Amino acid sequence: MAEEYDLVVLGGGTGGYVAAIRASKLGLKTAIVESRELGGTCLHRGCIPSKALLRSAEVYRQTKEADTYGVVAENTSLNFPKVQERKQSIVDTLHKGVQGLMKKGKIDVYEGFGRILGPSIFSPTAGTISVEMNNGEENEMLIPKNVLIATGSSPKLLPGMEADGTFVMTSDEALNMEELPESILIIGGGVIGIEWASMLADFGVKVTVLEYLPQILPTEDEEVFKEILKQMKKKGVQVVTSAKVLPESLQTSEGVSIEAEVNESTETFKAERMLVSVGRAANVKNIGLENTSIEVDKGVIQTNKFYQTKESHIYAIGDVIGGMQLAHVASHEGITAVEHMADQHPHPINYEHVPSCIYSNPEAASVGLTEQQAKEQGFEVKTGKFSFQAIGKALVFGETDGFVKIVADKKTDDLLGVHMVGPHVTDMISEAGLAKVLDATPWEIAESIHPHPTLAEAIGEAAMAVDGNQIHG
Repeated sequence: MAEEYDLVVLGGGTGGYVAAIRASKLGLKTAIVESRELGGTCLHRGCIPSKALLRSAEVYRQTKEADTYGVVAENTSLNFPKVQERKQSIVDTLHKGVQGLMKKGKIDVYEGFGRILGPSIFSPTAGTISVEMNNGEENEMLIPKNVLIATGSSPKLLPGMEADGTFVMTSDEALNMEELPESILIIGGGVIGIEWASMLADFGVKVTVLEYLPQILPTEDEEVFKEILKQMKKKGVQVVTSAKVLPESLQTSEGVSIEAEVNESTETFKAERMLVSVGRAANVKNIGLENTSIEVDKGVIQTNKFYQTKESHIYAIGDVIGGMQLAHVASHEGITAVEHMADQHPHPINYEHVPSCIYSNPEAASVGLTEQQAKEQGFEVKTGKFSFQAIGKALVFGETDGFVKIVADKKTDDLLGVHMVGPHVTDMISEAGLAKVLDATPWEIAESIHPHPTLAEAIGEAAMAVDGNQIHG
């Protein structure tokens, strides 16, 4: 017998389950359809497990450098199975937490693959969900008033370089490595590739990054990516830009060998394993979009500012609509979509207010426009920059590489963007995000008294530096 709901969410990842919780709190009878595990990519194959590995790599690196802090730690070694065990324990704990939230919100969870049906005996409009149950039982039919597509994305694959799980991996397979390779080729110098490069280098793996574009981290401020590049090289990471990989040259008999065109010549690169990290593709196949009038362009679902598709009762959020492929973005898109379908009149998301983070060592974080973007948009800019080398807490931590950079409109003094690279900046960027939301000026940021000694003092000093008023630099 078909079950009726106010909302059925396709996909139980971060965006999907957060949206379901918000819907439940608004009194909507809600269900989630998830073919794998609640929590999705972020919890099981992305954000959380990768950051757990990054933390272990950080501790390992710091322990090897313990003598600089007056601590003797002889014969430091790495127990990688223990690293993986800790990672999985964190994932399992958070997974149980999400399951508990579903029970608390009285949200029904269907473990299976959901597809959208067209008009049928169940409904005169498209939107009925047929769930192919994981347990092999007969398909469940769900009849919702609204549907939210939150099916996420999967690692992109290059033709001829498909993952075999042994020699060639995506991040999915890499997260489950039982032992570390001695060397690795990373194809792609974006956020995921650089995080893996940093992590594996700290674990002692010989890392080579091949990036097709002339620079790594192409969405970051120029000064940020140059600093990250400098620090990667200090770790021993070989970074090769403007490298066009030739998939047909791939050999995996004993390790990995592949050719790439670099500066009009062909070079051969070899390693024990290869990680392909060239972006993610929206999961739009086989979910029944062909049974609707929903538009898909360049592989992603098209929506309005409230995430409605061409079928006004069907919404879509997160990686499946492109844009900023970040877990916290998907969550807020889900909340906005649910509030819109519940007539709560939400404000559209301003994506210039969304912070983004890179969890390499050193970390990087940003919000708003880069200096280049601001100039391209016609702003006359002024900038303030302050190094962590002059921050007492950074010296205490033993991590003084990096800086905080503030970009402002020279005519109006409006804050345009904030960019950070250095210790714990992913925890510091929220102050800049709040400043953007409140339309603060650098003067107002500087007027906020930053406690001493803290890393956040660099934000206040950078704000003062916009007008040349910094104290310690």
